[in-house]
Amino acid sequence: MAWTTILAIYFLIWWTVLFAVLPWGIKSQHETGEIAPGTDPGAPTVTGFKSKLIWTTIVATVVFAVFYGLYISHAVTLEDLGTLWGLIGQRRS
Repeated sequence: MAWTTILAIYFLIWWTVLFAVLPWGIKSQHETGEIAPGTDPGAPTVTGFKSKLIWTTIVATVVFAVFYGLYISHAVTLEDLGTLWGLIGQRRS
C-alpha cells in the first residue's frame, strides 16, 4: 500500500473520530448559568479544543493501528468482507 493511501485512510479515520470526540465534556452556558448577552444559551462555555485534538489523534492512531495490523497480517481480507456483507458467494441467475 502506498504511503499516500495510508495517509489518506488515517486522515479519514482521524476526521471521523474528531466528530465523535467533539461533544466530550462540553458544558453549555445554560448549564453553567453564565449566559453572555447576545449569545445562545446552548453555546459552549469552554470547548477545550486543544485537548480534543490530542484525544482525537490518540484514538485515531489506535483505531488505525488495529485496522492496519489486520490488513498487514491478512487476518481479514477483502474476500472475507465481501462474504460477510453477502457480496461474494452469491449465484446470479
